[in-house]
Amino acid sequence: MNGTGPHALREYAMIADGERGALVGPDGDLAWMCFPSWECPSVFGALVGGPGLYWLRPEDGWRVWGGYYEERSLIWRSRWVTSGGLVECRQALARPAGRDSAVLLRRVHAVRGAARVQVQLDVRAGFGRHPMAGPYDEGGMWTAHSGDVHIRWAGADGAVPTEDGLTLRLDLEPGAHHDLVLELSSRRRTGPLTGPDLWKATEDAWHADVPACDDTIAPRDAQLAYAVLTGMTSGSGGMAAAATTSLPERAGAGRNYDYRYAWIRDQCYAGQAVAVHGGRLDLLDAAVRFVGERISADGDRLRPAYTVAGGPVPRQESLALPGYPGSHMIVGNRVADQFQLDVFGEALLLFAAAARADRLPPETAHAVRTAVQVIAERLERPDAGIWETEDRRWTHSRLICAAGLNAAAGVLATPAEAERRRSLAATLLDAAARTGLNPSGHWRRAPGDDRVDASLLLPPLRGTPDAGDPRTLATLAAVRDRLTVEGFVYRYRADERPLGEAEGAFTLCGFLLALAEHQQGNRAEALGCFERVRSACGTAGLFTEEYDVVQRQLRGNLPQAFVHALLLEGATLLAS
Repeated sequence: MNGTGPHALREYAMIADGERGALVGPDGDLAWMCFPSWECPSVFGALVGGPGLYWLRPEDGWRVWGGYYEERSLIWRSRWVTSGGLVECRQALARPAGRDSAVLLRRVHAVRGAARVQVQLDVRAGFGRHPMAGPYDEGGMWTAHSGDVHIRWAGADGAVPTEDGLTLRLDLEPGAHHDLVLELSSRRRTGPLTGPDLWKATEDAWHADVPACDDTIAPRDAQLAYAVLTGMTSGSGGMAAAATTSLPERAGAGRNYDYRYAWIRDQCYAGQAVAVHGGRLDLLDAAVRFVGERISADGDRLRPAYTVAGGPVPRQESLALPGYPGSHMIVGNRVADQFQLDVFGEALLLFAAAARADRLPPETAHAVRTAVQVIAERLERPDAGIWETEDRRWTHSRLICAAGLNAAAGVLATPAEAERRRSLAATLLDAAARTGLNPSGHWRRAPGDDRVDASLLLPPLRGTPDAGDPRTLATLAAVRDRLTVEGFVYRYRADERPLGEAEGAFTLCGFLLALAEHQQGNRAEALGCFERVRSACGTAGLFTEEYDVVQRQLRGNLPQAFVHALLLEGATLLAS
């Protein structure tokens, strides 16, 4: 038996436990998963043309697929309507999670009519370099290993070893269900793998962490955003920016990146969004802890991204795998060599949000003062900026640092420190005004670059400059008029080509525009923009970084955490 795919990105769902995630395709294929952590080599690699897969689907080839997330969770139900009935497969990564072990839960259910289900398991660790050795039937529990990964599979009594791992056929009477429990571990483990107990613990963990979000304008999507952010945040506090690597933003254009790391900026967005909502604040605590520890340890050597455990991001390299169609396979990220000034402003905004929620620990004082000091020392030096391009004096970097300084003026500060922070913020704002204004009055990207940039909507949302500042109003109008197509928003005009030919609409920027309209009291425009951008998701409700407006397709890595953070913030604020 062979798996199928790859599929269009909109057809994938993600299950996750905080330490790693897996993509589930419409054929019941677990097509991508890294182990033991997000940034590690894959054990299932069919998404990028590599070995390793775990699929489960009805044998009836005449079927239509669907699926949905259970409320307040990343428990995903694949659903097939077949010529003989209705079959579902409930699946999750078990929680609470361990750093060195993962448990994949799959419960197949003959909802209507009898069901014959086919299953194949072929674990291939190390991006497919290590075949599954064994397997051995140990009294109803299959055991094997793949490289350093130890494997146990329960519930597969009738499985048969083949050249491609283990295959299984399940026959279910109408209404019956069957549990399959797969454990991957960095060491040999013993003990039972009991499906009902693991399911109960997983359900309880999700419901404890994800609020109902009934106070938002989009409760179900806000719940899913919370669940995505929770599922991508490890026990160390680091949040993966995406579950995948190398999924192209533009086919054949070389714009495919590895986002399986914790970006400081993205983590700040997530923490601030959770603080705005004010429900469960564990994600805010995790963001403050992770960001604070990195700034305290590294100071002006702070990297834009780290592994979720706080380690260095490896340098970018190519792998000998086919890659997702339209791209080549890479791991690592060149961002490890960059300095981005704006992340210090975002960190101060995060700390200020935590302080307002009474969640800022005193030991964060060192990180706050370090961030202020780095901004003071580096404010006139070029940096790579929010879009991680070449080093320039980006207007956004200066403005968001000014916003962060003003927000943090009263955070773990003496009166003298508070005054110095406000003074430094004024200096940054004045400097930006001297070099960052387009002659027409809107903020421009950088000295010598008169283009408007949608990221310049964000500083006024964070309080500097004011919402009523003429430059704020002019920038909003420029983004609305020059960077919006059919309600979707682009980052900036890359060149002379029409918007959409150089890159896709940037989903994050669409939610920024909705928030900017809301800040100005333009409620109808804000709701219209929010709803339009909210439609740019896949079948499962997940968002990527970019959206192809013409083809109505997702582009880039999946799911992109910071998009879900801004959706949550928008859904909360637009309800007021």
